[in-house]
Formats: sequence, structure tokens, C-alpha cells
Amino acid sequence: MTDPSIAISSPSFSPAAATTPVANRPIAARTRLLLEGPVLSTLLRLSAPNVLNLLAIAGMITFDGLFLGRLGADALAGVSLAFPFVMLIQHAANGGVGGGVSSAIARALGAGRRDRADALVYHTFVLAIGLAALFSTSMLLGAPYVFRWMGGQGEMLSAAFSYSNVAFSGAISICMLNLLGGAVRGTGNMTLPSTVIASSVLAHVVISPLLIFGWGPMPALGPAGAGWGLTLSFGAGSLVLIAYLRSSRAPITLAFRGVPLQLALFAEILKVGVPGLVNVAITNLSVVLLTGIAGRLGRETAIGYAMGARLEYILLPVGFGFGTAIVAMVGTNWGAKQYRRAREIAWTGASMVAATYATIGLIAAVLPVVWLSLFSNDEEVIRVGTWYLQIAGPIYGFYGLGMALHSAMQGFGSVVLIVLANGVRLLASAGGALFAIYWLDLGAIGFFVAVAIGFCGFAAMAVNLMFRVKAPASTAL
Repeated sequence: MTDPSIAISSPSFSPAAATTPVANRPIAARTRLLLEGPVLSTLLRLSAPNVLNLLAIAGMITFDGLFLGRLGADALAGVSLAFPFVMLIQHAANGGVGGGVSSAIARALGAGRRDRADALVYHTFVLAIGLAALFSTSMLLGAPYVFRWMGGQGEMLSAAFSYSNVAFSGAISICMLNLLGGAVRGTGNMTLPSTVIASSVLAHVVISPLLIFGWGPMPALGPAGAGWGLTLSFGAGSLVLIAYLRSSRAPITLAFRGVPLQLALFAEILKVGVPGLVNVAITNLSVVLLTGIAGRLGRETAIGYAMGARLEYILLPVGFGFGTAIVAMVGTNWGAKQYRRAREIAWTGASMVAATYATIGLIAAVLPVVWLSLFSNDEEVIRVGTWYLQIAGPIYGFYGLGMALHSAMQGFGSVVLIVLANGVRLLASAGGALFAIYWLDLGAIGFFVAVAIGFCGFAAMAVNLMFRVKAPASTAL
């Protein structure tokens, strides 16, 4: 990452010579808003519906932990082993490949290619099936080895398998809901996918306790009930989005006939989606790896860190709420060759996300017990979790800055280097944690400081990469 600049080519397509008149298409006003609306107010307007996603995902994370915690420490600890991988599927489909979908469709619409945008929707549907098959197969086969490496044994391991076997088998519902949601967001419509996802999560929160604890003739399924609640509710949400994209109300159309599969369209999505997928994998792997390292310090330390780190899974949807708006606005303006405006959007959005992360992190640092007591009453778990939130919480603003700039780079259509930067963060945090524990004998405190340093380093690298972004020389503003 020592090149003096990052040259990002303009999209490989150009506006068609003759298209359906823009004024007659439902997407026209929305596209004009992305291209011409005031930057800050438009970002806020587009981000607002995604607050539903924030509340929904936060509810899922919080209530799942609350319900499962009533089954005992082993059930909660066991599901905590599988939970990062379920969130990996969610974030990979949402902000990873889903970000590639949004970016590709936004750039196609910005360039006036609505026929291309329609074709991209069908390719998105096919990708959702393929991505789900990949996740289900690899995770079902790999879970026994990974969970044991993370310290799972006995009742704890049994709970992990009970939950993960159902959730991993139902990956198709998570992938389809989030990738099709990304397609709709690429048109600038943030309200519909956010509403559908929020409704799906609400349904999950309602039916999961019935499945976990049983009700009337319905038997108690234990941890597996949480997996079934997720799969059924997200599957229903997927059907709603499929119906919308096949209706006359949608500005882009999901057609199953007459759309030949084209490698170029898969590549258009995956050139952003694959690095985004890798970035999501790195983000979730960091929690898995660090949970494994924490486990070497004892079960209470592992649970304390995992409960504190659950807050980061709530921060990610916050970044996603703003990030989807950043991707759509940056991508549309980049496709329309409005490079200066695209960069202004990127920095404005990054500032908003950093401020939001910092605020939540500071609140958690000041009032850690309010969060941690939702999941456990164990004094040692709360004590360790408090250390983590007091050390990492004030640093969350830097993490938010890096994640928002990643969204901006998705809009530009080039994210490889910023994904590498996130990988460096993971290596720095894990390596620093091992060094602090085994060489400096600093225990949990040194471990948590290493994690915080990793967040700061990621932000510094992301800012450096953004300053080096250049528009094509022939059209740079």
C-alpha cells in the first residue's frame, strides 16, 4: 500500500443512446435526488429508514442473548460460539456482497443503463442461492472443529451445535433477504428493504421464545428454537422482496425468463462484493479469533469479552445504516462522473458515522453494567466485560470512521486496499493480544488495549487511502 495514488477507473459502461424517457420512470426523481440533492440532508434522509435496521438487529442480538441466558451459562456460552458465524452470513450478504449489488445497480442507474440494472437483479438472485450454498456447506462441515478450537465442550458444545445446525442450514433465507434488499437500496429506496428486514427481525423476536421454551403443545426446542425463529422469519421477508421486485411498482425488475447469465454482470457485482465479503469475514473473524484468545484466560474472560463485543454487532448495523446511503450516493455520482461531489459525500458520511460510533462507545464506557447485565449476573463476567467496554468504547469512533470509508470505497467501485487495511487491523489486534498476554503478562487488560490499538490503526490507514483516491485523469474535476 505504498503507491502514491489509487486510480479508479470510471464504470465500464456508458449511458445508452436511447432509453425510456427518465421522467416517465418511477426511479427518475430518486436518481435526481442522489445526483443533485444537498449532501448532508440527503444522506440523513436516506439513512433514516435504516435506523429500523439498527433497532431490528439490535433487538435480535439483545433478545436472543436475553432468552438464551435464561437457559443457563452453558447455553449462552455455546450459542456465543456460533453467533459470530451467523452474523458473518448476515453481514456478508448485507454489507459485503449486498454492498456490491447496491454499488453495481447504483452505477448502472447513474449512467442511464436501466436495462443493465434489471439484468443485475436476476444475477443477484442467482448469487444469493450460490452464496447460501457456500455458507451452509462450509459452516456445517467446519463447525465441529472450529467450536472445539474456541473452547467448546460438554453442554456448551451441545448448545452450539443445536443452534448452529438450524441457523447454518437456513442460510438461504438470510442471503436472499439481504441481497435483494441491496438491489432495492441501489435504486435509492432505503425504506422498503429496511421495513421488511425490521419486520422479519420483529417476527423472530416474537416467535423465538415460543420455540425456545415451548408453548402449549409446542415442545421446547432450546437453542435450536432461536435458529428456527431466524430462518422462518427471514424466509418470509425474502418472499416479500421477491414479490415486490416482480411487481409493476418496482423501478427495477426481477425476471426469471429472457435474462441470460453473463459473466460480466457477475463480475460487476463481485469486483466490489468479493472484497466486501472478505472485509466482512475479517470483521467477524476478528471476534472469533479474539474470543478464542480470550478463552485462554478462562471461561469468564471469554464470556465477558463476548458480551462486550456484542455491542460491536450493534455498531455494525449503525455503520450499515449510513453506509448503504453512502454507497448509493457515491456510486450514483461516480457513475455520472460527478467525482468531486462523490468525494464530498464520502467525507460527510464518514464524519457522521464516526460521531455516532463515538457517542455510543462513550455511553457504554460510562455505563457498562447497563449493557452487560442484560446477559449475565455473574460478577466476574461483568467485571471483565466492564474492562473491555471502558478501554475499547472510547475508541469506537475510529472504528466507525474506517467502516464508513469502506462504504465510500464500495461506491467508488474499488475496495481491495481498504479490505487489506482491515486485515492488518485483525493481525495487529490478535498479534498484540498474544504479545500482551504471553510476553508482557498483562492479562485481560493488555488484551483489550491491543484490540483498541487495532481500531485506531484501521482508521489511520482508511483515511490515508481515501486521500489517495483519484478520478480518471481525463475527466477529473
